[in-house]
Amino acid sequence: MKVSTKGRYALQLMVDLALHDTGEYISLKDISERKGITVKYLEQIVTVLAKAGFVLSQRGNNGGYRLARAPKDYTAGDILRVMEGPMEPIACLQGEENLCEKKGSCVTLPFWNDFSKVINRFVDSVTLQDLKDQALSLSGYDYSI
Repeated sequence: MKVSTKGRYALQLMVDLALHDTGEYISLKDISERKGITVKYLEQIVTVLAKAGFVLSQRGNNGGYRLARAPKDYTAGDILRVMEGPMEPIACLQGEENLCEKKGSCVTLPFWNDFSKVINRFVDSVTLQDLKDQALSLSGYDYSI
C-alpha cells in the first residue's frame, strides 16, 4: 500500500483550508502559492473532495473553496479513502467479505488482518483539527493559553 501524490496533496489542501478558514472562500491560486502545488493538480484533487461533500465551492471573483464542516469532523482516513480508496494492504481485505479461495488456509492472513486494523485505526484517529493544530505548532502560531 502506497499513498499517492493525490492523497498526500489532498491532506495538505484540507489542512490549508482549515488553517485559513475565516468563513470566506479560498482560491486555489492562493493554496497553490502557499503549497507549491500547481493549480491544475489542485483542481483535480478538489473536484474529488467536492463530490464527496468535503469542500464547498463558489464561482466568481470571491470564489474558491472552503471546508463543508468543522476540521474536527474529518479524519485523515476519510480524506485518504476518498482519494485512494480502501486503506487495506492487500486486495483480499478490500471488500465487505474476503472472497479469496485460499482464505481458510492462508497462514499470513491473520498478520494482514492485524496490519489492516492498525493502519485503519491510526488514520481514523487523526482528525483534520489535529493536523491543523500540529501545523500551527510547527509554524510558531501556537496560541495555547
